[in-house]
Amino acid sequence: MSEWLTFIVDAFAIMSGWEIFAALLGMAYIIFASRESQWCWPLAFISTLIYTVLFWEGQLPMQALLNFYYIGMAIYGYMLWRKHGIAKDNLAITSWSWNKQLIFLSIGTLLSLITAYYLKISETSQRPYLDASVTIFSVMNTFLMAKKILQNWLYWVVIDAAAVVLYAQSGFYATVILFAIYTVLAMLGYINWQKLYRQQTS
Repeated sequence: MSEWLTFIVDAFAIMSGWEIFAALLGMAYIIFASRESQWCWPLAFISTLIYTVLFWEGQLPMQALLNFYYIGMAIYGYMLWRKHGIAKDNLAITSWSWNKQLIFLSIGTLLSLITAYYLKISETSQRPYLDASVTIFSVMNTFLMAKKILQNWLYWVVIDAAAVVLYAQSGFYATVILFAIYTVLAMLGYINWQKLYRQQTS
């Protein structure tokens, strides 16, 4: 236990102040999103804006572009959730059928393979297939969260767990801790949204 505690303390010790701030905002975003609060999106905007700059300066262009995309989705998500709030017709949580999920997974897998192939032949990634899969499914799944698709939380559990492996293999140990926390929060988010979904349909 002491070794794990030392690892966690050391991991956070090497993080910059901005990285810690962005990480805390990211965790707050997930907590607010699990409660269906529209204020999760401004938190996401600030967090991803910081990460975009950090990853770009750290010469991680794919992760910088991913977070730049998150900035746009934060604006879209806030406008969508706020619009329904003003109309007193809150955007309802919906559950996708197995067919829709199969299509989603098939498209994501195909795009991941194409992207991974490019990363491999261009030698721009240490782990092309894992890197591509995490990036592609993160992009697609953010749209599902904005639309309040229940299964988005289950996908986040898998995506965040895969990200833990990716960052561990790439040596980003501080980010490993962060995404391990994200994985747990995604599980809690699914449990909470499932309760809310059942209340809507009862």
